[in-house]
Amino acid sequence: MRRRVGALLVALIASLAAILPGTPAVAGTVGDYAEFPYPATTYSEPLRGQFHFSSQAGWMNDPNGLVFANGLYHFFYQHNPHGLDWDTMHWGHATSPDLVHWTQKPIALEPGVHPGTLFSGGGVVDKDNTSGLKTGSLDPIVVFSNTDGVSIFYSNDNGRTFQAYDKGRKQIEIPVESRDPKVFWDAARKRWAMVVWSNKGGNGVDLYTSPNLLDWTFASRFGAPWLFECPDMYPLALDGRTGQQRWVLTSASSQYVVGSFDGTTFRTDWTGPQQMDLGTTYAGGTFYAAQTFADTPDGRTVQMAWQGGNRGSTWTGNSTFPVSLGLVSTPDGPRITRTPVAELSSLGSETRSWKNQTVDAAKGGNLFGDVKADTYEITAQFDMKGATATQFGFDLHARSDGTADRSVVYDTRAQTLRGKPLKPRNGKVTMRLLVDRGQLETFADDGLYSLSDNVDFDSAADSQGIRLFAVGGRVKLDSATFTRLNTSWETAQSTLESNLKGPWHAAGGAWTDVSGGKRASVGGDGFYLSASSGGDAVYQGDLTLDTAQAAGLTFRANAQGAGYTANIDTSGVLKLWRPGRDIATHATPITKGRAYHLKVQTDGSRIRVWLDNGTQPVIDATDTTYTSGVFGVNVFHGTATVQNLDTGTAGFSAFPAGRWTPRGGTWTVTPAGLRGSSPQDGFYLSDRSGGDFTYEGDLSVTNGTAAGLTFRARDDGAGYTANIDTSGVVKLWRPGRDIATHATQIVEGRTYHLKVRTDGSRIRVWLGGAADPVIDATDDAYTTGLFGVNGFAANTQAQNLTIG
Repeated sequence: MRRRVGALLVALIASLAAILPGTPAVAGTVGDYAEFPYPATTYSEPLRGQFHFSSQAGWMNDPNGLVFANGLYHFFYQHNPHGLDWDTMHWGHATSPDLVHWTQKPIALEPGVHPGTLFSGGGVVDKDNTSGLKTGSLDPIVVFSNTDGVSIFYSNDNGRTFQAYDKGRKQIEIPVESRDPKVFWDAARKRWAMVVWSNKGGNGVDLYTSPNLLDWTFASRFGAPWLFECPDMYPLALDGRTGQQRWVLTSASSQYVVGSFDGTTFRTDWTGPQQMDLGTTYAGGTFYAAQTFADTPDGRTVQMAWQGGNRGSTWTGNSTFPVSLGLVSTPDGPRITRTPVAELSSLGSETRSWKNQTVDAAKGGNLFGDVKADTYEITAQFDMKGATATQFGFDLHARSDGTADRSVVYDTRAQTLRGKPLKPRNGKVTMRLLVDRGQLETFADDGLYSLSDNVDFDSAADSQGIRLFAVGGRVKLDSATFTRLNTSWETAQSTLESNLKGPWHAAGGAWTDVSGGKRASVGGDGFYLSASSGGDAVYQGDLTLDTAQAAGLTFRANAQGAGYTANIDTSGVLKLWRPGRDIATHATPITKGRAYHLKVQTDGSRIRVWLDNGTQPVIDATDTTYTSGVFGVNVFHGTATVQNLDTGTAGFSAFPAGRWTPRGGTWTVTPAGLRGSSPQDGFYLSDRSGGDFTYEGDLSVTNGTAAGLTFRARDDGAGYTANIDTSGVVKLWRPGRDIATHATQIVEGRTYHLKVRTDGSRIRVWLGGAADPVIDATDDAYTTGLFGVNGFAANTQAQNLTIG
């Protein structure tokens, strides 16, 4: 959306600016991407929605790039992670398996790492790789942002990191004020289409088409005074009938028109828009900038919007609960319906029901009098035949003194619900209320009526009553159902990367999410344990000691952590132990502040342990005490961080070596290979050396400048490096000299194969499978030395390193 969220938010922003400790949002660097700047929370703060998504901390506004990709729903959003007011925009990120249970993830798009103005935009999943951006097994997520033109960013690791396509250059240039591109698949023409807001001659959208998400052609323009920012466009089947597809075009304020789309032009015979939601539909109100998901697995059109009216001690703004959209025929023409997604039922616990009751003002009483609840759902149907009440409805979060935090009132004479028109259908009035700590969503008339609201509900025990009332007479209640809704938070890992199943649980110590994984703070022994168990297995992970004395991989353990642990210990050992016995040790210096990679393999009573990707185990022992149990990690006496906890043999594939050592930067191991992050030059060096050889491997730069093969190096990394550089070269260099370069496009996120052959002073470099070298040079500064890898001002990956 726009640079500022409008004058209506000025007072709100001013009142919030000093609440969250810290500094305004700032540009980040590759070295700290992907950033996870959030303080720990239990998501139980006053006014924090328990089933409405809000950012773990900071400011959020528009939903961006809503997609279902690689088995997860991804919710990106406009975000200032460093304060409670609007400031330098990032793209926040959360994921869910079911649209209900959301997990905060690290920053997706970050100023300073990703170029351009990272304002609102859309996203799609390129399942058929029309863009050619796919580099691995996962479908690429491709998102669109920027202002006065459109830039493209993409992820090949399911949203963990994003790269800028073509260095972030605008692939569409719009020489007037514009923003908020939304891309969708045009199935009839088998190509992509985009709507982007611009003020060219007034409010409206420009439509573009593309065969591949990268090359865009202007198609047409649809102008309308009401069509201001954050457009969305999607097809819906009228009355659910196949072959009766209509196209819907919406604005940020939830106004919409229904028409047709022939692949280039949107047309409608409507003279004015309808309102999809009856809340306060302005920036910072209770419903704004709604967007629909792309590629839902069941074909539903699911929508979420921004609610700016919710705020707490550490966050500002939340999203509406996801709804399925429909399009139905009415006497006035086709109209949108909004219905909460069925997955809401997964939160339900206690349920109460009533049937065929009369609500009578004269008799008093309250059918809900013994119900106390904080977060819940109510559905109720009233029969208007013979009703004499002038009003009826519910008081929510009611107190014994007669007050309540919000009343949902139907006025029988005006035929309004909460002051908005609602005529009885077949003589009945049906309403559905979703009540959360800071949110109230009201639905009626089979979804034709939708009103989203923010309410500061008082969750104190004496403020959790519900009153069903009538005024001035009576009304028949056909049926009502109350369902208590549990919290949707704390169900998955935010930053810990692992193929182990959850839920995880702590057995001792405090465990928090940080950008590098899961951080423990413990006095004695503390364990963090998964729900995955096994007997014989390969288990590996990365461990970084901060103040802790020791940290290790725990396996074949019970729920308290009693089992085997292989750990690194600052006393100078790698140790395999179980309660009551140190089984085996290996003497080696252990330094705080660097990541160590441990791998354990169990075969019956035999237990082997490898350190830092060495070819041979440093411990090979036997013990029969535990035969099976859960996988987890252990930290002892202090703080430490764990990451990349995986079972299976996938990992860093490299030539035989004794042990690898980092020299600058952070180096960890994922199932996809060696991952490095370094703000300047960083090296990861083996203990194997050579003079004349053939050395090759696969390299990628996920964000930043360069990655390379290092050889004939000293133990500080000084030697030769052949690298791929995203400035557009393959380079052979040594400290103080660029020996030779070869100009070629190097795309961030794409994997490149490099091969180096040395013969005395002659050094040749091949790119890909080419028969001829792209570099053939001579230099005699280094004649022999260590093999390793290098990263420069980048997040990098290396795999399949061989020496011949």
